[in-house]
Formats: sequence, C-alpha cells, structure tokens
Amino acid sequence: MLSRRGVLLGGLGLVAVTTGGGIAVGYRRSMHEAAARISPDRSLLIETRHGPLEYAEAGSGPPVLFLHGTGGGFDQGLDMGSPLVERGYRIIAPSRFGYLRSSFPEDPGPETQADALADLLDHLGIDRVAVSGGSAGAIPAIGFAIRYPARTAALLPIVPAVYAPGRPAVEPWGPVQRWLAEAALKSDFVFWAAITAAPDTMTGALLATDPALIHAAGPAEEARVRQVLEGILPISARAKGLLNDAAATGRPMDFDYESVHAPTLVISLEDDRFLTAESARHIAGRIPDARLIVYPDGGHVWVGREAELFDAVDSFLRETGYA
Repeated sequence: MLSRRGVLLGGLGLVAVTTGGGIAVGYRRSMHEAAARISPDRSLLIETRHGPLEYAEAGSGPPVLFLHGTGGGFDQGLDMGSPLVERGYRIIAPSRFGYLRSSFPEDPGPETQADALADLLDHLGIDRVAVSGGSAGAIPAIGFAIRYPARTAALLPIVPAVYAPGRPAVEPWGPVQRWLAEAALKSDFVFWAAITAAPDTMTGALLATDPALIHAAGPAEEARVRQVLEGILPISARAKGLLNDAAATGRPMDFDYESVHAPTLVISLEDDRFLTAESARHIAGRIPDARLIVYPDGGHVWVGREAELFDAVDSFLRETGYA
C-alpha cells in the first residue's frame, strides 16, 4: 500500500549488511510463503479487451469489487477485504495492471482499468457492484464510478492516494534514479533484507504508519501490519504495477468528481503519513452528498480501527439499500 515514489525509492535503498547461514534459510522460507500466497491455484485468469486480468473471490452475498493498494495483488485484496466477507459480502479481488499475472497495457490509466473491470463483471454476470479502492487502488475505483455510473452501486475510497489541492507534484525521476528504482524493485532479496533488518523503518516509510502506534496496539495488530509488509513479496512480480502507481500518485490527476452520482463513503485517518486525509476531504467536498469519515489516528493501514472502519462500510451499504 505504498503511495509515494520518493518514499519507495528511499525505503528500498535501506538494506542492512547481514551475515550468517540463517540469512539464506530465512530468505528461502519467506519466498516459499510468498509463492504460496500468489499461487495460480488461488486465482483465476480471464481475457479482457486490454489483456489478461487475474482475480480471486471470497464469501457470498452482495458483491464488492475490492481494488488493492500499491504493492498488492489479488492476495492483498482478499486479505484487506476479509472483514467484509465476515460481514456477509462477496469480495472480488483483481490484481490491477502490472501486478502478478495481470497484463500491463500501453495505457494503464484509470479509464483503461475501468474497462477491464467492466469485462470482469460481465464475465461474472454482475450488473452493478459496490467498488472499494484502498490507497492507490482508489484511483481506478473512482475512474470506474465515473466511466460506468450505471454499474456502480456505491463508491468506497479508503485512504485514497489521489490529488489534493495545494500539494506539490513529485518531479519525475531522472534516468539514473529510475534505473536504480527498477533494479531494486526486481530484487526480492533486497526487499526481503530491508524489511528483515529494519522492519520499523520500512513500515514507517512504506506503510506510512508510526511504528510506535503499531507496537502499542498489541500482538494481533502487529501481526496484521507485518503481514501487509511481507505481502509485498515477491516484489519482482509486482514491479510494473509499483512503478505505475508511483507515477500516478506522484503526479496525480484531478477527477471530474461532480459526475459521480453513486452513494459515496470516503474514509481516511488524520495521521496517515501519506496525507490521504487531505485527499479524502477533497473527494467528499466535490462528490454530491458524499459522506466522510476521518479517524484521528491509525495511520495508512488503519491500526486499531479495522473493526470500526468496516462496521462503517457495512452500515453505509445497508443504509443505501445495497446490502
């Protein structure tokens, strides 16, 4: 769930020097677990007008299209959408463009992604769906609501990594910077070494959440956040998507929010280091009748707020008559 290209480059450059035979064993174990998470046995592949699209499903009930954040894939979508499964929803979790087995078309923008998602819904026989996007996943979620208003039953951007007025754009990488970033993104060992040697530093940088807040929340939340961080492995299988998200969030576009007519609930947290609370207020201020929730703390991965957050989503979908 990364959202800033500079943070990503700096975090991936932080690799401690480690020694001992246990390093190789630990790395192999982590990569074995990562391979199991993204096994083709856990997902399906369909052909869309923009190439192959991978997806997985869980649960039953009203469908929710859950679009993962930066560093994710269908596996992250399933994990983060699991609280909705527990509340009686059917989660549909695609791997967005450039992630895992999904294609990376020449134009990977939100309109193209919306078309591929519409093809997925056609494949599943779903006419209308609630669409939720976390972090950079909010970009295609909003794009879908604008491009396919008749098919959007509700829009649910969570910690949206989108445009906010007054926030300066991040300047594009130069050739050397881009080469370094791409090399790091293709090295599973570099990333594994960084999160193993400096987990708090990497969590603060890449998940935009205060590590002290995570530790104070107790073992269950520590384990959940650790799973999010480790879930970025294998980073080499997510590199194109990561770079695309870095570009999209570094110089974000401003949507025609006034054309969104679906019931909308926007959620963020005040201490999110990616400043998504500013983005959430901007979205809610422009979409007609949108509802806004900004929790005072919890960071980018809503530490200590998961039950409260998804109870709010559930209540909103029931109030709108969708669930």
